Amino acid sequence: MPQNCLLIRPKWIAACLLAATSLFSKQVIAQLEINKPEHDNLRYYFGMTVGYNSLVLHPLRSNNFAANDSILSAEPGASGGIGLGLLATARISNRLQIRTNPQLIIGGARYFKYTLGKRAADEEVQQTKTLPATIVSFPIQLKLNSDRLGNFRTYLLTGIKYDYDLSANSSTRNAEDLIKLKKGDFGVEIGLGCNFYLPFVTISPEIKFGYGLTNIHSRDPNLKYSSAFNDIYSRMILFSIHFED
Repeated sequence: MPQNCLLIRPKWIAACLLAATSLFSKQVIAQLEINKPEHDNLRYYFGMTVGYNSLVLHPLRSNNFAANDSILSAEPGASGGIGLGLLATARISNRLQIRTNPQLIIGGARYFKYTLGKRAADEEVQQTKTLPATIVSFPIQLKLNSDRLGNFRTYLLTGIKYDYDLSANSSTRNAEDLIKLKKGDFGVEIGLGCNFYLPFVTISPEIKFGYGLTNIHSRDPNLKYSSAFNDIYSRMILFSIHFED
């Protein structure tokens, strides 16, 4: 092998190693670059929310349900809806924040599937009674943040809320044997999420569980489908994505 080849190869190897090291260093530096480093020190900031929810009714059967031969079974169900809202967050400490996230929740429907025993000649054995929902929700939440790792952070939240159902039918006189629901509902929420800090926006996916504490059933013993239950409470699972400044 010629002597000049032995001299050239180490130079090429050294040049390749230097180029690879430089490229790797740039990637490491880019990965360590902190987006929006001042964000944690802001006294307050705002955003918007889009979400998908499943809202279901949790009934407590009446005492005479077992003795009622008109309805043999009644099972709750729900179809999903979307939520649109605003977000306002205020800083209490390095770890603790308070926020409000009013939302308009539309497109969902709650229903009960009934199996009838004693029934009219024109009634089917299986009946589905749907109760549409258009809800304005007013939550106040405490948000507990973890340490920030680069451009990522997790958090837990809990709070209270007041929901107002624009579609509730408690004042309807002719309900066609449907269940009547009250408009107002007070409840609690728990959830968890994470923050992804991008150069110009913070994206925060979140899952939240809501538990209604108010009996929203406007019971009418004269209505067949209503008399099967005493109390009815709301339950909600809400997946949201927040976009914060």
